[in-house]
Amino acid sequence: MSTVVDTAAGPPRLVRTVLLTQVAVTVAFVVVVALYVGRMATAGVGPAEMLTGAYDPKDLVPFGLHAANPFFWLYAVVSLLYLTGAVLTVPMAVYAAAVAARDADRLSRRTLTLLLVGAGTTTILLIARFTPAVADMHRWWLD
Repeated sequence: MSTVVDTAAGPPRLVRTVLLTQVAVTVAFVVVVALYVGRMATAGVGPAEMLTGAYDPKDLVPFGLHAANPFFWLYAVVSLLYLTGAVLTVPMAVYAAAVAARDADRLSRRTLTLLLVGAGTTTILLIARFTPAVADMHRWWLD
């Protein structure tokens, strides 16, 4: 039996977890943006009217908000990923940069690229949360 570690077996488990989390946070952000813009377009209102409370995002969940509704669970997962994405972005970006610097020779080019693109994308989305337009969307979602 050999004690040599196979370095080409794939990325470490934490790298895969960070990659999956980066994708999930980005997808949740895009879903919230799509719901916000879609709700504005279908109602024919602007961003100021969206904050009045008349266009609550919870009203978009078909069949109501209760535990037996699968759409409620989808809404809850998207909400959780959207909200925790702001907190998880900085640690994920620091980890991705550290792994890219430390293990660039051991990771595949694809994994390395995905880590850095994911870190950049989630960081840009975090910065976008502080712009006026996305801040309005954020307040609408937290309504």
